[in-house]
Amino acid sequence: MARLRWCRAGCIILMLFCITVIPAGLYLILGFCGFFSGLGSVLDNTSYWLLKLLGVLIIENIIFWSGMLIVYATSKQLGVRWRVLGLLCGMIPIAHLVMLYVILKTAWLEVNTETARIRRNRAREGVQICKTKYPILLVHGVFFRDFEHLNYWGRVPEELEANGATLYYGNHNSASAVDDSAKELEKRVFQIIEESGCEKLNVIAHSKGGLDMRTALSKTSIAPYIASLTTINTPHRGCEFADYLLGKVPEKQKETVAAAYNAGAAALGDVNPDFLAAVYDLTSENCTRRNEEVKDVPGVYYQSVGSKLNKPASGRFPLNLTYYLVKYFDGANDGLVGEKSFPWGEHYEFLKVKGKRGISHGDMIDLNRENFPGFDVREFYVQLVADLKKKGF
Repeated sequence: MARLRWCRAGCIILMLFCITVIPAGLYLILGFCGFFSGLGSVLDNTSYWLLKLLGVLIIENIIFWSGMLIVYATSKQLGVRWRVLGLLCGMIPIAHLVMLYVILKTAWLEVNTETARIRRNRAREGVQICKTKYPILLVHGVFFRDFEHLNYWGRVPEELEANGATLYYGNHNSASAVDDSAKELEKRVFQIIEESGCEKLNVIAHSKGGLDMRTALSKTSIAPYIASLTTINTPHRGCEFADYLLGKVPEKQKETVAAAYNAGAAALGDVNPDFLAAVYDLTSENCTRRNEEVKDVPGVYYQSVGSKLNKPASGRFPLNLTYYLVKYFDGANDGLVGEKSFPWGEHYEFLKVKGKRGISHGDMIDLNRENFPGFDVREFYVQLVADLKKKGF
């Protein structure tokens, strides 16, 4: 891939800068101190030393800025944060060395990670491990929609398709009551069945989308057309902190926030969005009631996945703010949903990584398009779908 080749070249140039700048600097310092005076009077000439200094500065700047500009232009993992910090710290002693290390490490790790991923996909290209018997329907969570150029699932769909998967999207409202979302998904399932001619679908649903699909399976007529349901970080037993907040926030403020959200959501494609209905359906009280009403459908394979965020700051805004509140009420969590709320179905997997970072609610849908040690979100979904294929779905 051309981008990765250029990024690797930029990293190598920056490494060359690191390797050459120290001996060049030592040479100039020793020359200035008269270390080479025995080699001839020319070397003792201040004007000649200044000329050498100018030459070294020009060459090292060319090397440095060539590498930095190439890396800035080709790396995706640097993001806005490291690019801005790199510019701000560029003229600050010590800090600029730290930032150079961070930038070089981040870009080099990206090159190695992405190159390994491409090679792995090429090696198994003929196997098509994600080519399931039935297509995959991806169902988003609350406060998001399926957009063509801003995929809710980040880099995951591209990776699944590269390994043979056929994908569809829920395309339902970003914020509605669970029952209303279930009706929307019923229409979407029948639309896909009619257009594609497939017999059934495998559903992978994130967050509230898992509640929406469980309800659709139980309360609508789509059950015969669904082979499996995999819920990702879904609050099956609700969020106790939501009960607390909704009980504390004054009605007027709730209505103000709801009105603002509903107006924005409508402008982006929602039909009669209902912010408060969506939020209230995530409370522990309402989820407990729903679990008594909504029963699993025989013949449909149910499984679930959850994850644990170790360091709140890694959850990014606003999960870094909600983490402690969720922890107080719900214990270990992903920044939004407590661990005890995740399990549902015949199989449950709780994802954890060592170190400070952990895996957030957003990481599970590749929200930030970020590579980090211990968890490859794209490969996780590849293996999840590959397992569905092994099970005959």
